[in-house]
Amino acid sequence: MPVFVALSAPALVKRVSAPLIAAFVLILASPAVSALSKRDTTNVEMINQRMAAAEKRYRDALVKISNNDPTGVPESNAALEDMEDVIDACIKQKGCQVGQQLTTYKRLLKLNVDAEAAQASDEDGDTDDPTNPDPDHAGDVGLTADVPEAARAASLLDDRSHRFDKMVQYNPAVQAGIRRWLTDMRGSLIQSYENYEYMRQQMWPSYERAGLPEALLFGIMAKESNGKVHVTSRAGAAGPMQFMYATGLRFGLGPDGTGFDTRYDPHAAAEASAAYLNERMGELNRSIEMALAAYNGGEGRALRVYNNSGGRGFWDADVYNQFPAETRDYVPMVIAAAWLFLHPKKYGLTFPKVETKPAQLRLQQPASIYELTICLGNGGTREGFMRALRNLNPRYQSDSWLPAGTSLNATTRMVSLYNRHCVSGPRAQLAKQLVMSDPASAIVRTGPVESLPVAPPTGLVGAPAGPTAGIGAADAGAGTLSAAKSAVEKPASSSRKRPREHRVSRGDTLVSIAQKYSCDTKSLAKANGIKAPRYAVHAGQKLKLSGCRE
Repeated sequence: MPVFVALSAPALVKRVSAPLIAAFVLILASPAVSALSKRDTTNVEMINQRMAAAEKRYRDALVKISNNDPTGVPESNAALEDMEDVIDACIKQKGCQVGQQLTTYKRLLKLNVDAEAAQASDEDGDTDDPTNPDPDHAGDVGLTADVPEAARAASLLDDRSHRFDKMVQYNPAVQAGIRRWLTDMRGSLIQSYENYEYMRQQMWPSYERAGLPEALLFGIMAKESNGKVHVTSRAGAAGPMQFMYATGLRFGLGPDGTGFDTRYDPHAAAEASAAYLNERMGELNRSIEMALAAYNGGEGRALRVYNNSGGRGFWDADVYNQFPAETRDYVPMVIAAAWLFLHPKKYGLTFPKVETKPAQLRLQQPASIYELTICLGNGGTREGFMRALRNLNPRYQSDSWLPAGTSLNATTRMVSLYNRHCVSGPRAQLAKQLVMSDPASAIVRTGPVESLPVAPPTGLVGAPAGPTAGIGAADAGAGTLSAAKSAVEKPASSSRKRPREHRVSRGDTLVSIAQKYSCDTKSLAKANGIKAPRYAVHAGQKLKLSGCRE
């Protein structure tokens, strides 16, 4: 198992000893702080913000390290260096309370000790009961007790603690759900995890601020959409958290100024989901099971059942049997997925390592997500980057033609592969050729088939006799060949007029039509009143081909 943190506790003490000693001397020697100028007050506030950012960076690095992310160790070292710089700046700044900065160091030191203890426990063997937390997800109990004012912040920053375990019932229905996720649905669970890891920084903070467990977010997303942002159900629920249109509007989702439906946006969907769940839990005695029943079976039904039962829980027979079969299946399946998110090792489940360090991919030439998916290759992943690119950039369709200069949300790995394979070279050329290919062009059209005259054979009744017959036959044959040649060549040699409109066929997209007629996609969309970014067209629709050339 890789090293859990960049520095051991003694190493951390040794590293920060010089700034700490200087800080203690300053505290002892400094008189009471007098009234500060506006400039000094601003500088102190900036120092405090820098320390808060460095602390968050360090905590995030610990999470990465616990997930075996190779970027975690350098990130933690960089965060410690940031803190050293902040301590030095605080010492030099009038009015800066060095003691506050030392408290941050104390918290980090405690985090190191707890993390190393968890690592040692993990290395001793994994024979605990499945209901106990995995060592690499253990909560910061010591930190909470030692620094009471940081208790809630610590539990949220380390949201893979096991508050969730105490909020739900681990029973045979949940166990049956775990069995399903680990057998027939194992592939879906792993795919959900991979998709979630790419979107985690967009989605998790909303649950963090709402005080909801991250495991609950993962469980709902896995069951609802497998982490596929553009999923739409037959009933009309849309996005990674599957909001119905009317419910989404209540919680700030729906068409924005550009016409984009924000139900498909991971950040907005997670924020609405957290608000919805907290509203339901406030009505239903903070019961996760009842809140999930409302999420799936309708909030009106859940509240009515809850009130009529005198506030009994979801697993009570009188309550349970009043929900439809879909909801009775939904609740334990969500809890089971969340449970596996927290306890993978207990069940022999290994979630894949996903490199998700965010970066901006700026297109150096026009491309679509389809083209990028081809030229990027697999890059060490199972299925390549198409789903990740779509999830991170929900406003763009896979075949939307994006102009040069467009910035896409991506990862450092994607950016590296783009610069290597997609700007120029054989793979870039091949990707462009594949996305520009038009299946219709494979069909050869040579004009209508004509019935050609056939010369009667020599010696038949009515045929000329003697040498003349041979000449006549030869002439007839020549005439036949000439007619056939004319029938084939005439359409090809005649100039075709540029069509003025195109009737959309099944499978057509605005981008494919623009490519076929050498149009600019945006100009074609504008000429036909088609809104970006989806550029939706339907079979049978007539499009004006203004600004196009054959």
